Amino acid sequence: MVSPQALDLAYCGPPPAPTQVWTSWNFDPLLLAGLGAAIVLYVWRGGTTGAQQRAFLGAQAVLFVAFVSPLCALSVALFSARIAHHMLMVAVAAPLLAYALPQALPGRWLTGAAVVHMVLLWLWHAPLAYDWAVDGVASYWLMEVTLLASATAFWSAALARRHEAPSVILALILTMAQMGLLAALITFAQQPLFAPHLATTQAFGLTPLEDQQLAGLIMWAPGALPYFAAVIWLAARWLKSLETDEAMAWRG
Repeated sequence: MVSPQALDLAYCGPPPAPTQVWTSWNFDPLLLAGLGAAIVLYVWRGGTTGAQQRAFLGAQAVLFVAFVSPLCALSVALFSARIAHHMLMVAVAAPLLAYALPQALPGRWLTGAAVVHMVLLWLWHAPLAYDWAVDGVASYWLMEVTLLASATAFWSAALARRHEAPSVILALILTMAQMGLLAALITFAQQPLFAPHLATTQAFGLTPLEDQQLAGLIMWAPGALPYFAAVIWLAARWLKSLETDEAMAWRG
């Protein structure tokens, strides 16, 4: 079990009091330098469209919110904030990065990337693995980097195969389904599962179980929206292409 003293050493700092949240920014110089260097290197390498550059800058902005803004500190206190943090990474920053980095992963790896993404999502939200991850800086970054990298790989492979809409739609639906199952297990658990937050939620007017239920709902609904939007977009493109092919056949 993670002790309150251990949480004081968490990467994002000690759990903030409600009155301290908006002043609890994370100005880690290495993190800020890394985010800045990523932007400089991306712009310097060139070879991308304006839309891709905007997507990369958007991804960096999302990562800034996740790791620099007070959300980072709040995620030490509230599991629901941690889930919001993770959903920003895997469902917002990752697809933006995948679009900004064309062909980062070939489409033939879609199934493997989807499986790895699912496994890591379940692994890092299992109580024992989660407790270990938030108990140190190295373990914390192992969790965050593997979640972001696996999600980016999945979205990249999906984008690479977007012209094969049925297979990509199936992969997205299966990803949503397993995420929904994980969210349901978190939401409907009869007791708090995540030891790091047992003593940190009361100040925010939530019991640990209520905080956990809120976390599950965040994963269930907002977290799944980008995947659902991608399914709708691909399905619309696919149906339009079928209509075009049918019209050309009639003309032929």
